[in-house]
Amino acid sequence: MTGHDDVIAALRGAPADTDRLRERLAREAQREGLVDVLVRSVDSTIGGLLLAATPRGLAYVAFEGEPRDEVLEMLATKIGPRVVQAGASGSPGEGTGGVDATGVLDDATAQIEAYLSGRRREFSLPLDTVLATGFRGLVQRRLPDVGYGQTATYREIATALDKPGAVRAVGTACATNPLPLVWPCHRILRSDGSLGGYRGGLEVKKRLLAMESAA
Repeated sequence: MTGHDDVIAALRGAPADTDRLRERLAREAQREGLVDVLVRSVDSTIGGLLLAATPRGLAYVAFEGEPRDEVLEMLATKIGPRVVQAGASGSPGEGTGGVDATGVLDDATAQIEAYLSGRRREFSLPLDTVLATGFRGLVQRRLPDVGYGQTATYREIATALDKPGAVRAVGTACATNPLPLVWPCHRILRSDGSLGGYRGGLEVKKRLLAMESAA
């Protein structure tokens, strides 16, 4: 194998508990331009999350119930085939330009933890919106306009976008939101006030809404 191949093979084969090794190898891979997507598993009060970042920013947040193999396959297909696992945490490394993906994962981990513990109401992260395209992407980018502790309906979002007949499409956009929590689709409800769907599960949606309304 070439030296580059050695780095990727080591990242993929490193035991899950060798976080320091993973961080070092991930930084090395980024310096060499070998990483398309860097992923990290994170424990949280709403279950295990999988965060995915590119050198441009945070690109995807997966919930515990989502099959990891399917998520990784989707990332490899839609963003790039070189998907590697980072350790649990680390100091910012050296990216290949733009934003350092390791640093993005560190910041995202800290901000999500702060949000779920009630210490943060908004996110401030570089985002890679490669998975937010077309009308769905337009809807998803508007979700942060619904502030902490507030809710809106699918119909209200459609009307705000001058597409009053696109209520179902707004629902689909929320269901396929690549950046839940950061783009708060949990704040969007059906017109009758019922919860609608949520990729993280309705219990998680209830918990998030209850947490925000109690603040």
